[in-house]
Amino acid sequence: MNTKALIIVDVQNDFMPGGALAVKEGDIIVPTINDLQSKFDLIVATQDWHPSDHGSFADNHEGKKIGEFIDLSGVNQILWPVHCVQGSFGAEFHKNLKRDKWKAIFQKGTNPLVDSYSGFFDNNKQGDTGLSEYLKNQGVEEVYICGLATDFCVKFTVLNAISEGFQTYLVVDATKAVNLQSGDYLKAVEEMKAAGAIIIVSMFV
Repeated sequence: MNTKALIIVDVQNDFMPGGALAVKEGDIIVPTINDLQSKFDLIVATQDWHPSDHGSFADNHEGKKIGEFIDLSGVNQILWPVHCVQGSFGAEFHKNLKRDKWKAIFQKGTNPLVDSYSGFFDNNKQGDTGLSEYLKNQGVEEVYICGLATDFCVKFTVLNAISEGFQTYLVVDATKAVNLQSGDYLKAVEEMKAAGAIIIVSMFV
């Protein structure tokens, strides 16, 4: 049984420089994540996997623009550009990301009626990806989380991991933020820390 696991969040083409929802320097963490993988026997990944009619896409709401907010299934939802559409190049993992040791991939954002930042649950906490049950069945007690983006999908995956009872580490040099507002990265890290996440760098894993 593996008591610790690495969770790689959404290291996909659309979140890379030049992608539909680019994270600045999102590609420079790929080698760090690859190095990290050598320290784990149990590695899983999450993958944003939206249908083209997803309710979080600004294009699917007439007269609405990227960055505006709407009510989506009772959640205050920011509208995004079309990204990580199922089967598209943008939804694929970065070509340099090593995948040979991965045990499972958990797809999220598949329900057009609700967005899903966390690798565990959708934003309504109605849909469950099965990640928590999978990890617990493997005997996992500690999770180490990295990937994209710090202030959205990584943050919510970390917060849900804590609420699910895992000792949770954020590998801070293996993640990058969207930073819609200046300072969002630091705010997200502080929020995770306040919730109980342990902030570490990859060399100390």
